[in-house]
Formats: sequence, structure tokens, C-alpha cells
Amino acid sequence: MKKKILQICHGYSPPFGDVARQWACLFDAKKYDLTTVFLTGEKSDLIANGVGGKVLFFECSSKGLRGLKRKLVKRIRALHLQEQYNFCVAHRYKSIYLALSVRGLKVVGVNHAYGVYDRWFRKALVVQKKNQLVLVGVSDAIRDDIRKALPTFPPEKIQTIYNRINIESVKESQVDRLSARAFLGVAGDGYIFGSVGRLHPDKDYQTLLAGFAKASEEIHDAHLVIIGQGGLESQLKSQVDALGISDKVHFLGFVKDAYRYYKAFDSFVLSSDHEPFGMVLLEAMAAGLPIAYSNCGGSPEVVGSLGISFEVNNPEKLSEALLRLYSDQHSVECDQLDQLDQLDQRVSDYFSDEAVCDVFWGMPALKVLLSGD
Repeated sequence: MKKKILQICHGYSPPFGDVARQWACLFDAKKYDLTTVFLTGEKSDLIANGVGGKVLFFECSSKGLRGLKRKLVKRIRALHLQEQYNFCVAHRYKSIYLALSVRGLKVVGVNHAYGVYDRWFRKALVVQKKNQLVLVGVSDAIRDDIRKALPTFPPEKIQTIYNRINIESVKESQVDRLSARAFLGVAGDGYIFGSVGRLHPDKDYQTLLAGFAKASEEIHDAHLVIIGQGGLESQLKSQVDALGISDKVHFLGFVKDAYRYYKAFDSFVLSSDHEPFGMVLLEAMAAGLPIAYSNCGGSPEVVGSLGISFEVNNPEKLSEALLRLYSDQHSVECDQLDQLDQLDQRVSDYFSDEAVCDVFWGMPALKVLLSGD
């Protein structure tokens, strides 16, 4: 008889639609019946087909999820009463809270951000429910942040399960260099440093712009392309004007499925000072791009020794990293084919569905949680 699994997701806005797919892949359809619930977002056949299994859309608004929502609690409890799930995978705190509201339901709580358990109520709840709960972070950095916030929660029940990509699918979707540049409107022969992410303080684009301005003094054909939108756009554009690099920096705004066009770049830069994981790094690795990244959060875990690390919030060090990227790209000694093989191998070894499946089911804490099922 198949075991029944419930997956609760806050929503499916990128990257969380694919996160739901990633976790669905851990459950062999021959052994498990998976039901995925999206709390927010309108019904979408595209999302449902991507995740697979049974998919329910509760179609709540984000505002409607604030506070203690008794109607949602009742709805999740009723679903469990009907299906009798063996355990639940819950993404982000609101989903974890809802899953823990079901008496006796065993829960794997997936945490995608820092500071989730800084609030006293959240601390109290998860500690109270520790016997029915295993917490995971999407990187060791998030895992350690949770352990620090919950000193009385058993540390062996707080582990790491990495985000991941289907590298073959991503590679097949990525378009060639010339087509990508034409699509993005940056056609030409210049050297392009690319960066992708929300225009948000955590991404520290101020440091990226300052570092690029310094590097561009020595790299005259260099351009910086930033894909993403957010509240800092006008402030960042003002900084670009003040630095005198407005002809070299291109803000492209939101680009749907941006990972498809990474080959427009010659290299990829992530300047975050608060990075939980760094999915864009995996996408850049799939595109075979040389990478420079700030030495914080999950980024070093993703790239390892295959990228150039620079000190966070340091324009001088970032500039040096950009110069190294440019120099390495133009060096006859740079074995690009070997680099591509190493990038692919790292993704396969640590960030593929198959690799993470072994890690997930091999967790001693999970085996203890599910003992008796």
C-alpha cells in the first residue's frame, strides 16, 4: 500500500514552483501518493503539471496568510482527516505552522531564509512540537542560523537539504550566445558581466556597481548587465550616473525564465551580503559560466573552489575578482572544456535530484521521525 505524503507550499512564484517540483521528485510514484497544496496563487495547470501528483490551489492572498488563520488550519486538518498522510513537507514558516496544527502529523519543515525563528512565538511553537518535527535549511548557512536561534532544539534534527536543478532540462532550455544577446538587446562583441536577482538590499548591488566602475577603468570593452526588478532601481541608476558608467551598465528589469539567456554573459557575478543559497549560481554553472561570488551565506557551498570568491561589501576586492574573470577568459592557459566538466560534475554530485534524494532519505533524524510507519 502506498504511503501518503502532503507537501504545503506558501506559493509558486519563482523559484518556489520549481522548489515544489524538486521535493516531489524525492517521492517515487510507485511507493508514494503525493498531494501538494499551494496556499497562494491562482490555479495553474502549468504549475500542477510541473509538480506532478495531486495539486490543490487554496488561492489565498499573501495578505490573507498573515496572523493565525483558523480557516486554513481547519482546511488542512480536514484534508489530513480525509487522507491520513504519513508525513508532511512544509515550506516556509506559515506552512510549517499549518502542518504542526494537525495533531500527530509528522513534519519536515523546509527553511529558505535567515531569521525565521527570531520571533519568540515561532521558537516556542517548534520547540513544543519537536517530537513531530525535523527542520532543514537549504544550505549549511541556513541550518546554522536555525541552530543558533533554537539552542534547545536537538541539533541533529536540524539538517541541510540543498536546492537543486535538473541540469539536463536547464541546459536544453538555454539559448546560444548570439541569440541570447539579441533577445536581451545587448548584442555586440563586448565582454559582459552578468548578474541576476531582485533589486533588493540583500543583493548588495551598490558594491557591485562600485567594483565594476573600478574594473571598467582597465577593461574598456566591459559591460554589466543586471536582470531583475525591485524598489532600489532608481537609487541604483542614480549611483550609476554618479559613477559615470551609465553607458556600460544595463538594467533589463524582469525577464521571464532568465536562466535561458545566461549564455549572453561572459561571466556571472553574485554580490549578495545575505544569500541563503543562490539558485542563480546553479543556473550559471549549467550555462558553463565562470563565476565570482561574495564569500557569505550559501554561495561558497554552491560554487566551492570552482569560482572566484571576494570579500563581502568590499568594492576593491570585487573589482579584483572581475579583473581575474576577464583575465582568465582571455588566457590561452584556461582549459574551458575542463572547467565545464567540473561545473557539471559538481552540480551532479551535490545539487541534482538524485544526489539530494540519497541525502534526504539517509538522514538519521528522518528515519527516527518516521520510525513505526
